[in-house]
Amino acid sequence: MGHWLQRNIIEPGKLPLLLALTAFVLTFLVTRVVTRLIRAGKGPFGNVKAGGVHIHHVVPGVVLTILGGFGAVTSSRYGFGAAAFAVVFGVGAGLVLDEFALILHLDDVYWSEEGRKSVEMVVLTAALVGLMLAGFSPFGVNDMTSQELQDRGSVISTVVINFLFSLAVLSKGKARMAIFSVIVPFIGLIGIVRLARPTSPWARRFYRRRPKARAKSLLRAYHHDRRWLGPRRRFQDFLGGKPDPAPGRVLSR
Repeated sequence: MGHWLQRNIIEPGKLPLLLALTAFVLTFLVTRVVTRLIRAGKGPFGNVKAGGVHIHHVVPGVVLTILGGFGAVTSSRYGFGAAAFAVVFGVGAGLVLDEFALILHLDDVYWSEEGRKSVEMVVLTAALVGLMLAGFSPFGVNDMTSQELQDRGSVISTVVINFLFSLAVLSKGKARMAIFSVIVPFIGLIGIVRLARPTSPWARRFYRRRPKARAKSLLRAYHHDRRWLGPRRRFQDFLGGKPDPAPGRVLSR
């Protein structure tokens, strides 16, 4: 079955990546459904405890990610083993990134405003892996001809230039655009020609003596946040659940 899929539907060798992505997304969605039911006090689910310690699902997630990762390294890109380890890795990664904010803050911020970072990281990861499944390679290597790929100097220069583009976009305070520009370098070109965020290192360095550019940057950032912050929050609430209204108050999961 796996060989048939690889020959007729997706590129050869990409079935494990597809299975990992599918397992990753499904694990995140199922986990969010379960945690929302626990939060609402519905269903047969409850918090997992051992000796009075609340075991967060990031713990089994780490174990599964390690097992799937090492298993994938030791197996080939084809066959049942590769597919099985890909699923294990995807499930583990889904559990880990669902509590990304907890790892980042070293605190149980699952249902707080800081917990939105977990949902954002999951969406970002799924989008990047989806682009790789679609045939994009990091730093624009997929756009090179076979002759250019054989030239080590061309490959290195292409990677370095696109990496610098991504770094410049990141310095402008556009983290999401910088990450996506790693996979699609054209996005980096757009980020470079656009104004930097007013609080970014780029703005502090280059807009310090340019009051017009600084004012334009502030105005553009204000309009951008006013337009997109609300829809982005509603989308995050739809996927992961609405955070607690009271800051610092975290409900039990």
